[in-house]
Parts: sequence; structure tokens; C-alpha cells
Amino acid sequence: IRADRPDLCDGPDLWRIARDAKTLDVNSPYSYLLWCRDFAATSAVARDGDGRPVGFITGYLRPDTPATLLIWQVAVDADARGLGIAGHLLDHLTARVAAEHPLDALETTISPGNTASERLFASFAERHGAQLAREVLFAQEHFPGGAGHHDAEVLHRIAPLAL
Repeated sequence: IRADRPDLCDGPDLWRIARDAKTLDVNSPYSYLLWCRDFAATSAVARDGDGRPVGFITGYLRPDTPATLLIWQVAVDADARGLGIAGHLLDHLTARVAAEHPLDALETTISPGNTASERLFASFAERHGAQLAREVLFAQEHFPGGAGHHDAEVLHRIAPLAL
């Protein structure tokens, strides 16, 4: 498995992987194309031996705190799970971004009960000797339809980063 920057032709595969994950809010195919074009520097794709995408991370530097990398989505194909791909991608992406920009924090949101994502980010914090703080960022009431239509999103902030 090789970690790489996504390019435009990866957009359909990222959309498919997100859709098939069944744990993500799936965006439109158009948004994954834009992501591969406009946010490739802060995103990563895992490629198998044939160069086919089998996982991805999308992220961006927060405009109001540009030393913070926000991870938007993480997904790995079902047949490639359990191989450490997500952790490898996260380490690769943060090292790549830190080589080009000051980076002192990583953030993501996770819905309660998504233990795979909780473990991924807790182990990242541990590997990098950083603290992990959690707080509800978006309550159920923030989403259209109110409580019961979308789980809360808990902000996981990992800092300080020493990459």
C-alpha cells in the first residue's frame, strides 16, 4: 500500500469508498472531484499495488487557525480494513502537511459510537505524544430536522503536535 496525494481522477473512487463505508455522511460525487482538485495538498489516498485507491483521508487547514489540520473524512475499502491503512495515511498526511506549513494541532469530528475512528485518533495522539481533548461541536439540534435526525458530532482535538 502506497500513500499519495489524490488527483482529479481519484474523485469517483473516493466517492465510492465513502458510500460503501456506510459510516460517513456521503457527499455528492462533484464534491469529491473538487476535493481532489482543491484540497489535494491536505488530503491523502492509499493505493494498492495496481495504483487503485483503497482508502483516503480528506482534510483542510482551518482558515481561522491555519496551524490546525481538520480531518474531514477517513475511509478504507472493506477488503483492505484491518491492515493499518488509516493510521499509515494519517501519519503520512500530517508529516507531509507539517513539512509545508506550521502545524500544531489536528482536529476531527466523530459521531458517538464510531469506535474505529475513536481508536484511530486516540492511537495517533499516543504515537505523537499529544493530548486528546473531546467536546461536542455540533449537537443533534444543530442539524436539519433536529434531535434524532443526525447524531451529535464530537470534536477531537489533538495537540500540541511535534512532527
